Amino acid sequence: MTLDYLLTSLIIILLPGTGVLYTLATGLNSGARASVIAAFGCTLGILPHILASIVGLSALLHASALAFEIIKYLGVAYLLYMAWSVLRDSQSLRITDDAPPAPAAKIIATAVLLNSLNPKLSLFFLAFLPQFVPATTLAPTVFMLGLAAMFMALTFLVFVVYGVFAAAARRYVMDRPGVIVWMRRGFAGAFGLMGLRLALSTR
Repeated sequence: MTLDYLLTSLIIILLPGTGVLYTLATGLNSGARASVIAAFGCTLGILPHILASIVGLSALLHASALAFEIIKYLGVAYLLYMAWSVLRDSQSLRITDDAPPAPAAKIIATAVLLNSLNPKLSLFFLAFLPQFVPATTLAPTVFMLGLAAMFMALTFLVFVVYGVFAAAARRYVMDRPGVIVWMRRGFAGAFGLMGLRLALSTR
């Protein structure tokens, strides 16, 4: 495990994406505990891509245009569904002290789906992990599993920080109803733009 790997991973994780956006939204809407659950779900959503990369399934995904397109448009559809749900549901960002706690299972399921339905992650890990495996390593698969575990741990920690900061801002947002309206529109727009970006992406 090198410092270069840790720094590269941290930069990649810090870049805003669907997981960061969902964790922020959950922290604002449901508080710190829910944001930690969202961070856990987003981290779990990375696991299928890492495993696919390590066992070579993502190489098949890269070779098969049809497989890539199917998974990609499932991801696009889910992101657009998230955008539509946030925009139409006036209660989706109703931030109040007496709001019922969000079900942990629902938070985790949504987070896992957001990251699982993005084929670019599999291709990313296919290209990313092998670069940090020394040529002299006797067990490259085990080494890559260690790299992947570190990446997931960093992802969880960074997302927790994002979520806790968002939860800390809840009181500010609660006192300004107009902010909630624009936040809801902003989150919906961000999900929609990410869906559009994924739809226009190529391998």
